[in-house]
Amino acid sequence: MSTIVIVNGNPSPTSRLNGLIDYAEHALHQAGFTTEQIRVADLPAEDLLRARFDGPAIVAANQKVEKAQGVIIASPVYKAAYTGVLKAYLDLLPQKGLQHKVVLPLFIGGSLAHLLAIDYGLKPVLSALGARYILSGVYAVDQWVKRLHEGGYSLPEELTRRLDESISELESAIRRLAIPSFTN
Repeated sequence: MSTIVIVNGNPSPTSRLNGLIDYAEHALHQAGFTTEQIRVADLPAEDLLRARFDGPAIVAANQKVEKAQGVIIASPVYKAAYTGVLKAYLDLLPQKGLQHKVVLPLFIGGSLAHLLAIDYGLKPVLSALGARYILSGVYAVDQWVKRLHEGGYSLPEELTRRLDESISELESAIRRLAIPSFTN
């Protein structure tokens, strides 16, 4: 069974980005994939800030990425870029840590003005980490994702259609490329 790791670069546990992540996880489980999440904000701040590559939590997170066939990079957009905590973690991945991975970005921001944060901010970093299979990704606007009183989120049809297309593309790329699981 293929594994997808979701690198959640959100510093806030209550962000609407969770609506996109929850939707993606559910769709991937229905397609027969397993998922694991790395909540970057839950990693030790000292390790992130001091670039401690050998910190136990960093090593464990990097092993999840190494063993996965696909990686979803999820982040809110602040000041036209993904979060600093996400960048701090990406800096701790091995130089070719995304080689042989299919990568799907999922971003959310306050307006469409930062739509290109994926292309101009994230993709060059992913390429520097060895990623060669970077999908176009999905950018959503905060106001499109509604929090439900009973918990969870409601996404508009247009957004779920785009998520479905991107998740399907992720699934197809992993199956087509037959990316092996790297276990130690």
